[in-house]
Amino acid sequence: MSTKILVTGGAGFIGSHLVDRLIQEGNQVVVVDNLSTGKRKNVNKKAQFYKMDIQSKRIERIFRNERPLIVVHLAAQMNVRHSTEDPGFDAEVNILGTINILEHAVKNGVRKVTFASSGGAIYGEQEVFPASEAHRTDPLSPYGISKLAGEKYLTYYANATGLRYVALRFANVYGPRQDSEGEAGVVAIFSKQMLHGGQPIINGTGKQTRDFVYVDDVVEAIMATLGEDIQGTFNVGTGQETTVNECYGIIKDLTKSQCKDLYGAAKKGEQFRSVLDVTKIREKFGWDPQVPLQEGLNRTVEFFRG
Repeated sequence: MSTKILVTGGAGFIGSHLVDRLIQEGNQVVVVDNLSTGKRKNVNKKAQFYKMDIQSKRIERIFRNERPLIVVHLAAQMNVRHSTEDPGFDAEVNILGTINILEHAVKNGVRKVTFASSGGAIYGEQEVFPASEAHRTDPLSPYGISKLAGEKYLTYYANATGLRYVALRFANVYGPRQDSEGEAGVVAIFSKQMLHGGQPIINGTGKQTRDFVYVDDVVEAIMATLGEDIQGTFNVGTGQETTVNECYGIIKDLTKSQCKDLYGAAKKGEQFRSVLDVTKIREKFGWDPQVPLQEGLNRTVEFFRG
């Protein structure tokens, strides 16, 4: 059965992969993206595209005309470092932009919103490894704070209006079409620089760990939780901790790069170790990541090579 689904950030990295998948399943897809980091060429030809900012009041018209049943809200300011440099801008996009989407969703009969949260940023320095959804939330960056605020607003709208929602706390998503911005940007940055004979710089000691999850696995997690009656908060990751140095080493092998191993200053607002427990989504939906890191990095490097 075809459902009409609106995807914010649908020209972006995760969004464009999701739109392709939704269309493949026969859904009608509406994309809203301001193209600040997304690319028009990423948007599936079969999707209805609107170039618009999620903060715009004109978004009302899109909701009124298109009448989507489900909204997948991926559009965000997603750079941790930018959020520490300009917390106001981060809050405008991630908090006020999210409220704007939720307001119009409720007014125009949307049944459900799927929200891209951050399993990396909202837990802060973890006390337990891997972190389950019950882990305390103590974000270290304005980005983490704004994502947590988004979850709180979802809960408010759900209680006040009956809107259903799923919050997916993504680990560090990587893969083809990835922008060098964002939380897992290191994969794109390292790949591009090494392929072009550049010299990447590893921030800090490189011993910081991340839970790198391949974009196709993330798309399948969104698909698994898309049903109108499904609600709740779920981590989406691999449960595997990988150091930045290990990730760098694999990409260096794949690109056959001759670069030196250079280290720079650690970034503000980034936690040292991050890895997610995905037991909840596995037990409830049978979702499991399918793409191992070596394979995913190989696909990503081949994409950037092309």
